[in-house]
Amino acid sequence: MSLSEIPLDSPVEAIVAGILALVAVIAVPWFWERWRKFRQAKRSATVLAAVLLLVVSLALTGNLIGGFFPTVGSLLGTGEFVAQGVDVEGGENGANFDRARDLGAKRAKTGQGTVVHVRVTGRRTGLSRDTTVYLPGQYFEPAYKSMRFPTIEWFPNYPSGPEVATAPSGYNLPEQLDEAIKKHVLPPTVVLIPDPTGQPKIGHDTECVDEVDGSANDTFLSADLRDWAIQKLGVSPQRAAWTLAGWSSGGYCAMNLVTRHPQWYANAVSIGGYDQAQEDSGTVNLFRGRQDIKEANNVRRNVELHPSPVQILAVSGDKERYESFAIDQLKLHAKPPVQFWSWRIPDAGHNMNTFKSQLPDLLGWIGQRIPGPSAPGRQLDVTGGVQPWPLPKTGARGALTAVAQ
Repeated sequence: MSLSEIPLDSPVEAIVAGILALVAVIAVPWFWERWRKFRQAKRSATVLAAVLLLVVSLALTGNLIGGFFPTVGSLLGTGEFVAQGVDVEGGENGANFDRARDLGAKRAKTGQGTVVHVRVTGRRTGLSRDTTVYLPGQYFEPAYKSMRFPTIEWFPNYPSGPEVATAPSGYNLPEQLDEAIKKHVLPPTVVLIPDPTGQPKIGHDTECVDEVDGSANDTFLSADLRDWAIQKLGVSPQRAAWTLAGWSSGGYCAMNLVTRHPQWYANAVSIGGYDQAQEDSGTVNLFRGRQDIKEANNVRRNVELHPSPVQILAVSGDKERYESFAIDQLKLHAKPPVQFWSWRIPDAGHNMNTFKSQLPDLLGWIGQRIPGPSAPGRQLDVTGGVQPWPLPKTGARGALTAVAQ
């Protein structure tokens, strides 16, 4: 068994660890005066065991709530991809994508979509990242054979990867999509769930930005992944058919990228997201003192200085003070033609449960704004006349600039 097959998101694990921690804590005073030989060493050992088990118990509980690391492999950054809920391995850049067709046709008969794992290497950036693809049942039906589907690009929260969206203890997104499509709340839609971070996870929070003289994460997640999906999956290239979404850091990614690339994306949904990239020990040094790059990744500044016809929904819990403040600032600074909506919901803090409770309504919001599958047209201007704005050069390999759009 590989490290990526050892789960860390099991409720049973958390309960067992909690019981062991409780027993260990009780054992410290119980045995304190009962030890006879090597008393000092045994006392130290029981205290150390109690502390370690308590830490492990709290870590497993926090991980279960937040959905950060589904396996030991994802925690250690082994590079192995093993995720619950994946139906087919599609290979490098979808080279084995045909494997999904027979299975997809069978699942379509029961109203289920098919989840495919691929490893996408960006044409511009050269970055290679795990990506999970949800294909609705209609994608495999003969009546939709030549249709171009709308697309949602869903960003996982740091330090999670695509596996958090498909695992039952995570978003459980495929089942939610199946249900929304079945109820005609959402049109049949292709969903891309990329890994925004790559390996290693710890200490490598990219915030989905093009790092100065580093990795072109933004360009991979926007230009590279979009181009790949249009060419390999045959999805619609029209900006109106593309939506970005995510929770926590993924929410920031969605809002930031939709305001940086309005020529490609029309909508964004953020749940518990914020308005500017975090700068801490996890992000290392994304901007290297370049204030112009930092400003170009500030959503509040973008909706004020570079307003475009994008629609943004930002959701925060009433106990998420930082995220709620950020949303209030965005609401104040957004200028037409930006359309900005916000929801404030009851919550238990910044955790995945807040997000999951809103998922059906969020899919409904998206469904009201995107077109359904359509026949290929002869429209050459897929941007709808929306122009990009000049992005400052970061020095990252393949990164989009003022002239490379």
